[in-house]
Amino acid sequence: MSGRARLAICAWVATVLASCALLPLVSPATWLVQAAFMLAIQTGVGAATRRVPLARPLTVAAQALVTLLMLTVVFAHAQALGGIVPGPEAFRHFGDLLQQGSDDVSRYAIPAPLHDGIRLMLIGGVLVIGLAVDTLAVTFRSAAPAGLPLLALYSVAAGLSESSYGWLWFLLAAAGYLTLLLAEGRDRLAQWGRVFGGAPRTTSGPESSGPLAPVRTGRRIGAVAMAIALLPLPTISGGLLDTAGTGVGAGTGGGGTISAVNPLVSLRDSLNVDENRQVLSLRTSTNDSSDMYLRIVSLDDFDGTTWKPSQRHIEGVPDSFPTPTGLGADIKRSVIQTRISAADWYAQDWLPMPYPPSGVKIDGSWRYEPVGMTVVGDHGQNTRGVTYTVNSLDVEPTAEQLATAPEPSANLRKQYTEVPKSLPAVVADTARTVTAGSTSHYEQAVKLQDYFAVSGGFQYDTQVDVGTGRDAIAKFLRDKQGFCVHFSFAMAAMARTLGIPARVAVGFAPGTPEANGTVSVGLKDAHAWPELYFEGVGWTRFEPTPNRGSVPSYTQSTTPGSDIPDPAGSSSATSAAPSAAPSTSASCTAQLKKLEGCSSQAPAIVAGGDSDGPWWLVQVVLISLGVLLLLAILFSPLLWRIRMRSVRLGAHGRTEAEAAIHTLAVWEEVTDTAWDFGISPDDSLTPRKAAARIVRLGQLDPPSTASVHRVADAVEQVLYAPRPQVAAGLAQDARRVIVGFQDTADRPTELRALLAPRSTVRVVWALSAWWTSVTTRAAALRPNLRKPSGQQG
Repeated sequence: MSGRARLAICAWVATVLASCALLPLVSPATWLVQAAFMLAIQTGVGAATRRVPLARPLTVAAQALVTLLMLTVVFAHAQALGGIVPGPEAFRHFGDLLQQGSDDVSRYAIPAPLHDGIRLMLIGGVLVIGLAVDTLAVTFRSAAPAGLPLLALYSVAAGLSESSYGWLWFLLAAAGYLTLLLAEGRDRLAQWGRVFGGAPRTTSGPESSGPLAPVRTGRRIGAVAMAIALLPLPTISGGLLDTAGTGVGAGTGGGGTISAVNPLVSLRDSLNVDENRQVLSLRTSTNDSSDMYLRIVSLDDFDGTTWKPSQRHIEGVPDSFPTPTGLGADIKRSVIQTRISAADWYAQDWLPMPYPPSGVKIDGSWRYEPVGMTVVGDHGQNTRGVTYTVNSLDVEPTAEQLATAPEPSANLRKQYTEVPKSLPAVVADTARTVTAGSTSHYEQAVKLQDYFAVSGGFQYDTQVDVGTGRDAIAKFLRDKQGFCVHFSFAMAAMARTLGIPARVAVGFAPGTPEANGTVSVGLKDAHAWPELYFEGVGWTRFEPTPNRGSVPSYTQSTTPGSDIPDPAGSSSATSAAPSAAPSTSASCTAQLKKLEGCSSQAPAIVAGGDSDGPWWLVQVVLISLGVLLLLAILFSPLLWRIRMRSVRLGAHGRTEAEAAIHTLAVWEEVTDTAWDFGISPDDSLTPRKAAARIVRLGQLDPPSTASVHRVADAVEQVLYAPRPQVAAGLAQDARRVIVGFQDTADRPTELRALLAPRSTVRVVWALSAWWTSVTTRAAALRPNLRKPSGQQG
């Protein structure tokens, strides 16, 4: 087998292994077998055309043509000419399938069903990546850059999938790429001959010969590189809505931990969905559902750039939950029973429940996290289509009870009031200014809520970019525009700077009552809100987001001596009727990406919604990049010509040698300008005769004619005079000649000279000369490289 054939097989293997990262996204995985078979045909066509041999572009074109024909036979044979040749109908069908696939991606949770649209996207994508890898690694003999399309394939899959076997997909993709590099290295060594020692090759000792040593070295380097890549290196958190790790504990309910998972990933897109798909349907025993928030998870770890849950111990779900932390016996409460049914597409790992829950009845494998009082699925368990019953407490503290709450314990206060040193000072300064004159933490909390919801001039806007970095909250306080993530993050951070224990909750705001007595919770009801801790009451909800959710009743009463806002001025409560404005939505956890609602799909809590938010953004980016690339290709001759003209007509230098170089460069610019306008250069003519020819064929006016002859005379001085005299003003003469050509040429000729100048062929000549010099030097080195290492010169 030839080295190039071996390299083609390795390119096929590398692409197939990298494609395995897509397996968790779709079920069943039979598409991979079909893709591998079609990829093998594509690779075989490349090997056959290279053996003919065809020119490299023709090889790529042949592979692309065969790929198109295969896709036509598989996906559009009914619309094709003769079942194989794609026509307008076939391409229209491809467009329909791609649109269907895009819709399915946002409609179904992961793993999505293998409909034709998704299958075309998967197989077509793999074939495109395979063609790119084969072209780079085999056709153009450059395996290293072939890692870029492989990396793109793996990165897309890894970004969408939350499979616990991510390390395996990385290992397979890395192994395929290293195999490709190793095959190319062996092929190059085989072409150069034996590098070391002339004696018969042995398998040991310092005098080992042939490519064995470098091959072993390559294997060792690859193994070390993969080992380093698999090490648990620290991650970098990049923004306010950045994600954390995911996962739940293992076991049968006796222990384990749950890793942090930030459900605030794509909330803005979720709030902008066109269709408010129903996520949950609930029936509750309370007569007033306007306060029925469904909490999924709380974010209590704040590093200055993002909020996320801490890593917590989990255990089996108890029959009844303990009393919430901090809730005293003197606080009024009542028990509410709520029966909740999740949509069959909503595959959330965390269980949405009213807070605080006192018990839950649900089938399946679930675990309980006691600190946050949350329930999370174990071993792949999720909410898809489940129905469960939650008993919860409706806690009704009074404003006086909150205002007179004692200080919390030192441990709790330390944990939940911690802010990083990197937090901008404006956050704490604004908090102190807003709450000036307050006599209690409760009054400070209500003033913060009123500042965001009423008096601070903030506007609710889902089109605002989510801030990134440690200055995100400061930017929000300055611009005063954002959505629930901004409001909840900012209020919780400001409360911590005042010494009030705070965290952020993610879940759903109250839904819409239906005529049959149920409450419908949709994608647009996803929400984030701050929870502040008061000893004797526990974790208490506040609502700083204007016109979203409902204002807690305990923040609408005025305590003696305080300056708490009147209820009429607070955020408007949610009415029982559906709101015309989009309701808040919680962001999407990494695990929620598999739901149909995450961002244009579900809020953080949802994962897979109806909107095409992220896909629309990807399409815009790809189209923009494609347009920019096309423009760069179209205008590259123009840009190169402008650059060369600027260099040639630049400063002529101070010495005679530099002036001579400048004169020749100006003459080259004059002849190239004539060439661009259709007068090809004639190297057999003297400068004087060449100038006369340019003037005659170009029909230049007298000033331009004089300029051409002055430049030609200066060139003759440089080339033939014993002591050449340097002429001044040659650059101006060249520019005058350019204007003369533009004045005499017709519009088509002028446009061609501008956009497609003929003189740009010099680039091809320069590259050809460079390649010839490289191959000549390489050929000159071969005898030396083949010389046995032990011989003398």
